[in-house]
Amino acid sequence: EVQLVESGGGLVQPGGSLRLSCAASGFTFSDYYMDWVRQAPGKGLEWVSTISYRGDITSYANSVKGRATISRDNAKNTLYLQLNNLKTEDTAIYYCRRGSIRGQGTQVTVSS
Repeated sequence: EVQLVESGGGLVQPGGSLRLSCAASGFTFSDYYMDWVRQAPGKGLEWVSTISYRGDITSYANSVKGRATISRDNAKNTLYLQLNNLKTEDTAIYYCRRGSIRGQGTQVTVSS
């Protein structure tokens, strides 16, 4: 069974940083591109970032470009998202995703 378990969210002030993690199991992690997506209150799902099998190719939404870094550790079956200079508009539930499968998400709240 494919499982994706996100962690690392929390309450942070504007300008702060967080590192989100996603522990993957039930499949060969290194065989898949992986995504981060997010859903802000009252809004639809927004793609945030994608990383290739070995982590050598990455892409970012314009809304986070320059402030986010996606990475992966295939030996640990773990996906990461480093978020810096957080803004109030980054408040959302963040999910890691493999194709159509998402985890339960981790809440990020940016507020002073």
